[in-house]
Amino acid sequence: MNQLTTYTGGCHCGAVRYQVQIEKLEAVECNCSICYKKGFIHLIVPESRFTLLQGQDSLSTYTFNTGIAKHHFCRNCGIHAFYRPRSHPDGYDINLRCLDGDPIEQFQITSFDGKHWEEQINQIQNKYS
Repeated sequence: MNQLTTYTGGCHCGAVRYQVQIEKLEAVECNCSICYKKGFIHLIVPESRFTLLQGQDSLSTYTFNTGIAKHHFCRNCGIHAFYRPRSHPDGYDINLRCLDGDPIEQFQITSFDGKHWEEQINQIQNKYS
């Protein structure tokens, strides 16, 4: 196992704050309709490596299609800082753009064809399991 790197992050207004421990500096950019519109860059982690520090009462949840993914967002500022992904419902998917200190340049970002989710999902499930 690689050494874990700890980051903090949260929403724009600061109501929602979290800490995440990351093993690999790898993220995924998806072109599906919701990810593209939100500008979400995916950093998928096991539940054990995610801690919500504050803001549970400031979160709202959006679901669609199968209802499996739980798209959490701050009801004050509207930012989607993390969510429970359909691909990994027992983990968390962190928006790389919401980490403190803007570490995006440290990450290797690969593309995922989310427009064809059903045909492509094995790429992510196998890589981040």
